[in-house]
Amino acid sequence: MASVISNPVGNMNSDRIKRKKKRKSLIKESQQNQSQNWKSEAQQQIYSSKLIQALSQVSLNSPSPSAPRGGRAVREAADRVLAVAAKGRTRWSRAILTSRIKLKFRKRKRARASPAVTAALVTGSNRAKKSRVSILRLKSKSLPAVQRKVKVLGGLVPGCRKQPLPVILEEATDYIAALEMQVRAMSALAELLSGGSAGSSSSAPPPSS
Repeated sequence: MASVISNPVGNMNSDRIKRKKKRKSLIKESQQNQSQNWKSEAQQQIYSSKLIQALSQVSLNSPSPSAPRGGRAVREAADRVLAVAAKGRTRWSRAILTSRIKLKFRKRKRARASPAVTAALVTGSNRAKKSRVSILRLKSKSLPAVQRKVKVLGGLVPGCRKQPLPVILEEATDYIAALEMQVRAMSALAELLSGGSAGSSSSAPPPSS
């Protein structure tokens, strides 16, 4: 009892460490449950229904010149719905949603700016990107093979570019499971649409001679 009273700072630190460990274990458990949910039929049906709603909005809205069109618009809608289905539990889902918000703000700023200023900003950003890419290539050549592979994997998973290997592996496991479910759902939708179009064409009356 005397040791507990005499060292309150140490007790507070130990309580904080315990709370952090408990929080980490809960987050890890929820991520594992979510990874299992991606494989369930119910999750696939929920995702498919939300995806149909998102795709109907993409096709109905009149696209502006700066808005994504065609396959890119479908891809962005599918990824956005996938991130929403993850409910913000993972880093990759939060990265997809925040990147969408940042893109909206950038478009608004470009719309307010004059054409000359916009062109200058675009050319300046392109030059900066080219120089950055060349520097990154030089750095990546000097890295060991394992570090290069970790860097590539971190670049493939949204929001994991600068994360340590354990975080990248956890996020990649969940992201791959989510993408597999996305592929299954989109394949099922494509089969339904192709079957419906085939049925409508076969039921149509033959052309009159």
